[in-house]
Amino acid sequence: MADSVGLAMLIVLETLAPAERVAFVLHDMFDLAFDDIAPIVGRSTDAARQLASRARRRVQGAPTSPTADRARQRKVVEAFLVASRDGNFEALLSILDPDVVFRADEAATRLGSQAELRGAQAVATMFNGRARGAKAALIDGGVGILVERDGATLLVLRVTTKGDRVVAVDAVAETDQLAALAVSALAE
Repeated sequence: MADSVGLAMLIVLETLAPAERVAFVLHDMFDLAFDDIAPIVGRSTDAARQLASRARRRVQGAPTSPTADRARQRKVVEAFLVASRDGNFEALLSILDPDVVFRADEAATRLGSQAELRGAQAVATMFNGRARGAKAALIDGGVGILVERDGATLLVLRVTTKGDRVVAVDAVAETDQLAALAVSALAE
């Protein structure tokens, strides 16, 4: 039975992005503090905490098919981008979970983002009519949004979905954090 549980845990852990896996294992299994985990994953303490939290959510509801889940996530992210670009406020509201949370790191706030917003109304208002230069991208294995300027990554938005809704958006613009991410634009 122990072998079965161990194998099942390995399969679940494989669904996580590398940085998520490290943060989750070190914190949840070895009780290491996020201050100690942050330099290991090359992120801030808050970002390490978010990695572990995202991993925990994935482990608790790990999809049976990561590819199918990624396709569904991409569909939601692309619908979000289209609604944002078109200024379609009602479509944005329909894609956002009523309790959606938007968080931005310090560099993203310097670019003009709010540090944190809660609720579909507030998040939809912020994104309404924006995202003109944004595109869907794989960010550490999950579908998110990439914003570039002159060919260089300016900002990424980590998008967390549940079903067909966006439940969280985390804006990352800190140079060291961007450098540590595996980011690749998805073909349109």
